[in-house]
Amino acid sequence: MIAALTGMGLSAAAGLNAYIPFLIVALLSKFTDVITLPQSYAWIESWWAIGVGAVLLLAEVLLDKIPAVDSVNDAVQTFIRPSMGGLIFAATSAAENIDKSTWMSDHPWVGIVLGVVVSGLVHTGKTAARPAINAGTLGFGAPVASTVEDGTSVGLSLVAVFLPVLVIVVLIALAWLLVWLWLKVRRWRRRRGRDRPALA
Repeated sequence: MIAALTGMGLSAAAGLNAYIPFLIVALLSKFTDVITLPQSYAWIESWWAIGVGAVLLLAEVLLDKIPAVDSVNDAVQTFIRPSMGGLIFAATSAAENIDKSTWMSDHPWVGIVLGVVVSGLVHTGKTAARPAINAGTLGFGAPVASTVEDGTSVGLSLVAVFLPVLVIVVLIALAWLLVWLWLKVRRWRRRRGRDRPALA
């Protein structure tokens, strides 16, 4: 159960930024005993994986703060974020010291599917909300929204690892926020459609 909560929290964080939970898991596994990855996922803590992850994180952090470019980045990340969510869920649910249960490690496909679904849902909400935020703030909201998303990804990753029982509360709050943003976007699009002048 704890492994599933950790995996869900990290997958949701990957839906906001694919590389933050990856690097947190990699660094904790490499330098601490908090996470001990199984041999099949040991490559995550290798220096080359950490280096590539750090470069990709830097690119993501910069690109996601530029209006219009952020939407292109989100389109590219449609494949990356859910995949990373599945990978991180499977890796941490199989970690020796997160949960005493071996069920998740014996059925790794469950973690992969759950990770892809959770990360994909969060990514979809983020991708749907960002164009409306950009349009409603003339682009000034992009860096603010991106910074909040990055901070949320860091916080959610740390909660998932160190206080997994709180993941449920955080995921409920995140789901509420995504639904609220989705409703705002729909209302904004409806209003914009009404305000558009009719063609002669």
